[in-house]
Amino acid sequence: MALDHELQSVGKSPRHTELEAQTKVERDAQILARLGKKSVLEVRSESERLENRYGWLVICGWQGILAGSGYLTGTMIEALIQLNHPNYNPQRWEGTLLFWATVVVAVLINTVASRLLPPIEAFILVVHVLGFFAILIPVVYMAPEKASAHEVFTVFQNGGAWPSQGLSFFIGLIGSVFAMFGCDSAVHMAEEVRNADWVVPWSMLVTTLLNGALGFGIVVAMLFVTTDIEAALESPAGALGYPFMQIFYDATGSKGGSSAMIAIVIVMSSCGTIAALATASRLVWAFARDRGLPFWHHMSKVQMGTVIPLYAVIICSLVACAIGLINIGSSTAFNDVISLSVSSLYASYILTESFLLYHRLTGGIKSSRNGADETSEPNQLIWGPFHLPGIFGIAVNLFAICFGIIIFFFSFWPVATPVEAATMNYSVLMTGAVILFAILYYIAYARKVYKGPIVEVAPFQLEQAMTPDSKFDR
Repeated sequence: MALDHELQSVGKSPRHTELEAQTKVERDAQILARLGKKSVLEVRSESERLENRYGWLVICGWQGILAGSGYLTGTMIEALIQLNHPNYNPQRWEGTLLFWATVVVAVLINTVASRLLPPIEAFILVVHVLGFFAILIPVVYMAPEKASAHEVFTVFQNGGAWPSQGLSFFIGLIGSVFAMFGCDSAVHMAEEVRNADWVVPWSMLVTTLLNGALGFGIVVAMLFVTTDIEAALESPAGALGYPFMQIFYDATGSKGGSSAMIAIVIVMSSCGTIAALATASRLVWAFARDRGLPFWHHMSKVQMGTVIPLYAVIICSLVACAIGLINIGSSTAFNDVISLSVSSLYASYILTESFLLYHRLTGGIKSSRNGADETSEPNQLIWGPFHLPGIFGIAVNLFAICFGIIIFFFSFWPVATPVEAATMNYSVLMTGAVILFAILYYIAYARKVYKGPIVEVAPFQLEQAMTPDSKFDR
């Protein structure tokens, strides 16, 4: 809860007029000091600057996922039309309009129909699992020709003409990484989840295992039914970036059947846009609540009655639609913008895992189950009920850091050689621009109001803190 609300709950009368930002920061700091607390992380200026850049990276990463998901949905609709009407000549502006339509649907579900979001998500899970079999069985059964196991598992393609197969593998890995994004969205929705310390990690684990298994299964199936990959890539749908549509058609021989299977993929992509908007808006709202964004006074507000961060939802959707305009002028520039999702998020993952490993090795995390209720040690990290202790946890952290560094490094590479201005990967420029903007914004304004993440405390702790002889008084 915000400190104003907590003060009211213990009989204190907060000012009804808007306070100056610096005054609010000082007042909150005094109350937290009496509780023996500071920010969630340390409030040293060095930590504040790092936290601020970290927040911008995560927000830009998820904004890229939102834009990318909407773009994929819109352009897949174009490719589906192309498959059924060969004379159709898709234009980039048409893809942008379909992209906007997808974002509008996501906005409506996240605002007007926000109470229906949980059952909608449950419905999405059912469609996700059933859709897997609805695609896998017809494609495998009806395919007139199939590749051999030798061709599927031992023959490798180097479509980018890279000097070695190993280099081609790592560069091609980025596409699979993008496809598996999103499992950490539950973390950013944790404040709206009951028993989040158990539910969130379990949802992340189950989501990764389920999607990983289904994804691996459909990839293997597609490899077996694809006997001419070059023909699929050169098809009209393949030229738009979706050769799987031609593979569906070649396997079934039916435009109606293949269109039905493609529709399932489009529905799942549009549902991903809904989830991406929900996650991105909560990130923007939380960072604005911490006073880390411009206009945080407005973006940190929630809508009365529904408790939806309406301003954050609108800002995220408008930014996504603005990014879509770039596609009209240049698809290369658009791809460079949404490529922030990989580099920015993996930069944030590396930082998180590195700090966790550091505290593991230095004994900075308490193992007491009751430690979360103690307020005598400011900023004390406490193990939750879901964690991997000992050497196994350290090994997982090390692997995560190494894997993250590899992905972060290769996320800046172009997909093929020779590299030209039109095929260059400018994501390193975009990532650097985000970090530079975060630094300049922090120096110009944020350092005056941003003091780290806002700490939530219980009403009884505030009541004790406001008592003169309280044990929390420092």
